[in-house]
Amino acid sequence: MKNFISILLLIFAAHVSLSQTPLRIIMIGAHPDDCDQDGGGTAILFSKLGYAVKFVSVTNGDAGHQSMGGGMLAKRRMAEAKEAGKRYGVEYEVLDNHDGELLPSLQVRLQVIRKIREWNADIVIAPRPNDYHPDHRYTGVLVQDAAYMVAVPNVAADTPPLKKNPVFLYFQDFFQRPNTFRPDIAVDISSVFAQKIHALDAHESQVYEWLPWIGGYLDKVPKEVSQREAWLATDRAVRITPEVRLALEKWYGKEYAAQVQHAEAFEVCEYGSRPTEEDLKRLFPMLKKK
Repeated sequence: MKNFISILLLIFAAHVSLSQTPLRIIMIGAHPDDCDQDGGGTAILFSKLGYAVKFVSVTNGDAGHQSMGGGMLAKRRMAEAKEAGKRYGVEYEVLDNHDGELLPSLQVRLQVIRKIREWNADIVIAPRPNDYHPDHRYTGVLVQDAAYMVAVPNVAADTPPLKKNPVFLYFQDFFQRPNTFRPDIAVDISSVFAQKIHALDAHESQVYEWLPWIGGYLDKVPKEVSQREAWLATDRAVRITPEVRLALEKWYGKEYAAQVQHAEAFEVCEYGSRPTEEDLKRLFPMLKKK
């Protein structure tokens, strides 16, 4: 009888251990700072829960500046990404593909497959493949193309395949053609928005130089470093659309959702594992009705 009880306890302990295994999340963007803007707040919340989060930039960002480029800019952006990763509490990796020249080639697809496998990801988040920037579009295509292949042993055979297919999600965007973004999940990031801005601040070459320059508002960037994060909080704030507000109501309740100031939203990609609502609650434990 004692042996039988011992066996039951061991089975129960193994089940509890398995159910409490920290989730592993990988966010994949085209450039060093893409994941930060679209999923940085959610990444912070996952990190605070003790989950393993990784950002991957598919290009090295060596074209994203008005007055410098090439290896010098790539080196600078790598350093910025590493500092941002520390501030988010995530691992940050930048692949050595040229900015502005990304194509959905087999070579890069295999890179993406390997990164998802190496991370043993439960959740993969990437852009939708309709966007103004070709690098963004092709990053979306590359991750879609990897969604099934991550479990196929004879593809990228040098890296063990995943035993499960992750849930693949899209970052929010505001493009309308050929179809609009659908917010299946909306995460309240209000409590960590200041930390997200502090981490974005590490990407100085982008948020204070390149993006304001290409956007025609470089003169709006504060000269005083001490004033920059407050300005950045306004510049990088994402409006909560009516659709995202409805998603917040679903996951948090109507009264709470009405008070949310900052949110990040995600759409489930049909190419990976197809999660139920209960699966999403398990994968995103911060989604709790208040």
